[in-house]
Amino acid sequence: MTKQKFQGTGTALVTPFKGDGSIDEAALRRLVDFQIGEGIDMLFPCGTTGEGATLDADETGRVAGIVIDQTRKRVPVIVGAGSNSTSKAIQATRAAKKLGADGVLSVGPYYNKPTQEGYYEHFKAIAESEDIPIVVYNVPGRTASNIEAKTMLRLAEVPNIAAVKEASGNLGQIMDILRDRPAGFRVLSGDDAVALAIVAMGGDGLVSVVSNQAPRMMREIIDAALAGDLDRARALHYRLLPLMNANFMESNPIPVKAALAMMGMIEENYRLPMVPMSAANRERFRKIVEDAGLLQPAGARQ
Repeated sequence: MTKQKFQGTGTALVTPFKGDGSIDEAALRRLVDFQIGEGIDMLFPCGTTGEGATLDADETGRVAGIVIDQTRKRVPVIVGAGSNSTSKAIQATRAAKKLGADGVLSVGPYYNKPTQEGYYEHFKAIAESEDIPIVVYNVPGRTASNIEAKTMLRLAEVPNIAAVKEASGNLGQIMDILRDRPAGFRVLSGDDAVALAIVAMGGDGLVSVVSNQAPRMMREIIDAALAGDLDRARALHYRLLPLMNANFMESNPIPVKAALAMMGMIEENYRLPMVPMSAANRERFRKIVEDAGLLQPAGARQ
């Protein structure tokens, strides 16, 4: 199977911090190499999992620049560049293109709660501002408002709007998009636990949290599903499902960063208002990570 752009498994990459809150460049470069070495298809820095909301513009540029530099064109890099201000989203999109990003991830405006026409005009303005592929990110659980299928299908006709990362959890809505989308418009799951279902219905892949920890296994699930080998995809999916669910026992990215620290890949540091995992959850979470086979030397992971 030859994968096309914005197809397969992408990782919503964490941003490692040092104890003083600064970006841990060495750890970030190691994470990029780990991801690519395990066969991941795309990298998505500076999004929700990357604590993009608490990175200032200079830090976002630095994180994106490090990832782009370390990737060395081995896989596409799609940089988080969304905002609830259209003008700020345009500025962030231009900055990402200047850094050499292969695309941008643009979240639906949060807090403002725009109308469906407002969503359309927001993303259309971004798409017209810069010649770079845009992945629209629909995540009502965080933005408090949903981009409906009819609006997404209108956006799919706009040049430069290449894909949607769908995290609404509404399979009926996602099926409407899959059924009526124009040729070449990609539909990516924004939720690990339903990615298999979305790919089985005709979707193109996943932007994953769990692939931070288990990139090879997550990639194998999506590859098997894309190839039509649903028996293998299901077996791997159910093996990894406890970890997929555990990654949200507290707000993302608290659990995934805790797991990466347990694996010895990063220091467990967050930006407020994110805080370390509670003691009540940590022991149970560690057992789930261990059961997934991740608490062993990196070179020995399968």
